[in-house]
Amino acid sequence: MTTFPPSPRTQVRRLPQRAVYNQPEIRAILDQGFLCHIGFTVNGQPYVIPTGYARRGDELFIHGSPASRMLRNLADGVDLCVTVTLVDGFVLARSAFHHSFNYRSVVILGKARVVTDPDEKREALRCFTNHVAPGRWEEVRQPNDHELRATEVLALPLAEASAKVRKGGPVDDEEDMAWPVWAGVVPVRLTTDEPIPAPDLAPGAPTGPSALFGQAAARDYPR
Repeated sequence: MTTFPPSPRTQVRRLPQRAVYNQPEIRAILDQGFLCHIGFTVNGQPYVIPTGYARRGDELFIHGSPASRMLRNLADGVDLCVTVTLVDGFVLARSAFHHSFNYRSVVILGKARVVTDPDEKREALRCFTNHVAPGRWEEVRQPNDHELRATEVLALPLAEASAKVRKGGPVDDEEDMAWPVWAGVVPVRLTTDEPIPAPDLAPGAPTGPSALFGQAAARDYPR
């Protein structure tokens, strides 16, 4: 299977030509982002909470303190909605009405499961760490048993997921084409700056490969 079959809940109805159900493209969007927003309802009160995430195969991991209200409720099997959005450009049109963004977004619906197996939990934390700084997990001290117990990890299957993508330039009305103003796309990208050492860093501490991506001459995001 190379697509996530759209369900009645994930089928894109507004501007359906922008819909993406292709699995590789959806995975690529998730792998490029770092922050998701999780929506859920508790006793009739809706919440939307930003948090980090990591993907392994067709599951999304989230983690935090077992005392977290969000994780406690998600662990109980409440319905949730996860969204990830990447902004690729500001679309400036000749009319205010037709200004827009170029973007790629993913919506995932479902219920999360609690990761209880210690080996799977360690693997999830490895995915979190290396998602932000590739190779970092292999450089640092890894969690001990106490830290593992103090961390709740949930896994959400990508079984019900869809993406929406807007790309290209402005779409102006014919009568506005001669309006004397610049129109086009201002590209947007996320970049990292040069790393700032911790004030208590030991003299001579080596800069591992995971920190090099933050230097001025290093890679830009998206990856």
